[in-house]
Amino acid sequence: MRPSVKICGLTRPEDLSAAIGAGAGFLGFVVEAESPRKLSLAPATKLAMPALGIIPRVAVCVNPSQKLSAQIAAHMRADFIQLHGAETPAQAQGIKSATGLGIIKALAIREKSDLDKIAAYQGIADYILLDAKPPKTARQKGGHGVSFNWKLLDGFTSPVPLILAGGLTPQTLKAAQRTGIKFFDVSSGVERKPGIKDACLIAQFMKAAHE
Repeated sequence: MRPSVKICGLTRPEDLSAAIGAGAGFLGFVVEAESPRKLSLAPATKLAMPALGIIPRVAVCVNPSQKLSAQIAAHMRADFIQLHGAETPAQAQGIKSATGLGIIKALAIREKSDLDKIAAYQGIADYILLDAKPPKTARQKGGHGVSFNWKLLDGFTSPVPLILAGGLTPQTLKAAQRTGIKFFDVSSGVERKPGIKDACLIAQFMKAAHE
């Protein structure tokens, strides 16, 4: 399997172009969720439109309402919705059934036992995104630029395809690849400052992913 990369937290047209030009496999847009990369639905829809039908586009949400999920499907026409909150398997299935969107369910990992939660999303989530648990005082769920202990994945076999996130940079990617995961999600690791991507870092990350 050729490695795939989702460039997440896109906020500007030039960053979208840089991600597409560098060969990103997925594009992520934070929609109505607490983050310095937050976009409301209309700007996210406009920004993501040039990639429609070209590269899968992911709307990243935290505990989205039925209304927002429906709007993401109907107006943004995203390919996937990434659930980055406390969405249960039943809620994820409800969103999938109502919208027809692919589901990426993010799970916060700190201990080996946290991986046990993956099985409940089998047959519901297309991918499980593994991210580090945020600091206790943090309001945003992801994008902190920190990783969990990747050695927790040693010998682990997932019933759902995995995406690895958290603390990924062009320099840390080689260590991340030793987990055996082939799908990586990067946001802060290719930024000059929160929400502002760096085209050179994107290119470096993509080069490292495919070496």
